Amino acid sequence: MLWVGVLLLVCSPWVMVSRAYDLDPDDPKSVKYVAGRVAQKLMEFYPGENPGRIPGLFDYPPYYWWEAGAVFGALVDYWYYTGDTTYNGPTTRALIHQAGPGKNYMPHNQTSAMGNDDQAFWALAAMNAAEKKFPDPPPEEPQWLALVQAVFNLQVKRLREEEATYNCGGGLRWQAIPLNGGYDYKNTISNGCFFQLGARLARYTGNDTYAEWAEKIWDWTEKIGFITPEYSIIDGGWINATSNCTTRSEIRWSYNAGVYLGGAAFMYDYTKKDIWKERIDKMLDYTFGYFFPGNNDIMVESACETLNPPSCNVDQRSFKAYLSRFLTYVRILAPWTAPRIATKIKASSIAAAKRCSRGQDQNTCGLRWYTPVDEWEGMWGVGEQLAALEVIQSNLVKESPEEFADSKTGTSIGDPSAGGDVELDLSHGLKPVTTADKGGAGTLTGLVALAMLGLSWWLMKP
Repeated sequence: MLWVGVLLLVCSPWVMVSRAYDLDPDDPKSVKYVAGRVAQKLMEFYPGENPGRIPGLFDYPPYYWWEAGAVFGALVDYWYYTGDTTYNGPTTRALIHQAGPGKNYMPHNQTSAMGNDDQAFWALAAMNAAEKKFPDPPPEEPQWLALVQAVFNLQVKRLREEEATYNCGGGLRWQAIPLNGGYDYKNTISNGCFFQLGARLARYTGNDTYAEWAEKIWDWTEKIGFITPEYSIIDGGWINATSNCTTRSEIRWSYNAGVYLGGAAFMYDYTKKDIWKERIDKMLDYTFGYFFPGNNDIMVESACETLNPPSCNVDQRSFKAYLSRFLTYVRILAPWTAPRIATKIKASSIAAAKRCSRGQDQNTCGLRWYTPVDEWEGMWGVGEQLAALEVIQSNLVKESPEEFADSKTGTSIGDPSAGGDVELDLSHGLKPVTTADKGGAGTLTGLVALAMLGLSWWLMKP
């Protein structure tokens, strides 16, 4: 029966393999080859091009809408860095279809569960398309820049509503819909994405109003304590009768650090103010210490990867992708940081590539990049492929601000008034809100809060 055992070993998706990608981060051919293989596997998870499926959506469960937006933002960079047009069609169709009838990334199939961060990740992908001069959509379709402006304007309206109610003195809520669990939570990623969108719109358009909003949300994040004095960035805080965002989740996630670093780099490039240089340096110092622990150059999602087994959920398994992406943007726009960041990206990409030869296809990426190559924690999927793709393709960056177009060099058409008067459409599959609904939502939110507080304590304890 030896042949049966051999067959099972070969066919098992969990088989450990000895072959690994030996990436040379200084050789563009090597980087393009490995990035292409990793991207191919990533898109094998994507059903949106199949008959009867919805462009832009991965299967849920397990993959939420926001992560799909993150994938297509990465694929814009993939095209830009490698010149490979294989995924341009699916990327364009996804970014247009998920814009929805209001052309504001509020499609009917997602509105009832809309988070401000979810919507913003799609806007970040569209912003990437505008800055990288990704092929523009047909004239009758929504344009990249106008889509970003629509999302930004909608979120400005929500911010103004929060300021009027004095809830934590401002800031975006996690959820955009009052019925959703988490509506009483102000999370850093929603505000960080808004901050970065404002910075990037300011740089692209030359309009100071966007920069003023970016500065305003930075100041709020720092004042409320989500950016700490040592420039670590925590997850967020709750609004309730006894706590005005002083009850918090203290967990540090890499994507929060990444999104604020990226926004600060765009603000530095736009304003050339020393304050942004100082902030970038301080955030980098903390980020390098916490997410590259032990004087190591290999990236780690410290809050969940280092546990045995890792406790990272489906979302968290993709977070290193965004730190990789935004560190690379910092490297471009804040050139004094380039040597430090390049060292981290190169080492992390070599390590990630070696762990992308798992599975029967020998093209499946693992979660941990810092463990011995012959060890695999058995986690794989969209997040692992996306994180590996982002850090690997980042080696192809050219260290010049010209990597990002603006209104003088770009081709995308904007609409400064887009989305500003659009209300949330709650008419699709939702019943009217009742007192019982509000009570139920409050109970669910309370359970979410307790769960997150418990997780925060467990992860942060000595």
